[in-house]
Amino acid sequence: MSRHTLNERLFDEMSAFNRRLRALFDLRARETGLTLTRARALFALGRRGVLSQKDLAEELEIETPTLVRVLDGMEKQNLIERRAGDGDRRVKEIHVTPDGEVVSRDVQDLARSLRNRLVEGIAEEDLDTALHVLLQLNRNLAVSSAEEQKA
Repeated sequence: MSRHTLNERLFDEMSAFNRRLRALFDLRARETGLTLTRARALFALGRRGVLSQKDLAEELEIETPTLVRVLDGMEKQNLIERRAGDGDRRVKEIHVTPDGEVVSRDVQDLARSLRNRLVEGIAEEDLDTALHVLLQLNRNLAVSSAEEQKA
């Protein structure tokens, strides 16, 4: 297989995998009463702690008005609460409620189980190589993005 064909196939497969993974995770998250975006928001808050709406929107790579609708739904489910930020009442901080922490743990368990199922039968050395390749691809992408922003 030529280098060009190999590169093309690699990116096509990564793209297809990502779409299928999101669809499967979304299906499983819905069983807990969450959409994919709400589950991702709980992941981000669990990983990084209290975030402003602006920071959470950046983390999720969605527009702030879209996030506001997501947070409205999460508030109705009693998963999060919005509080005025310290020093600037215009800044809204997102805090996970006790109910949200329970759901967040359920989603974390679901994700862990799914990841474990997907890597079954893959040798640890192969996973290490795949991780190394993805890390280098991300570094190359970051450099390319920085160069584009300068131009």
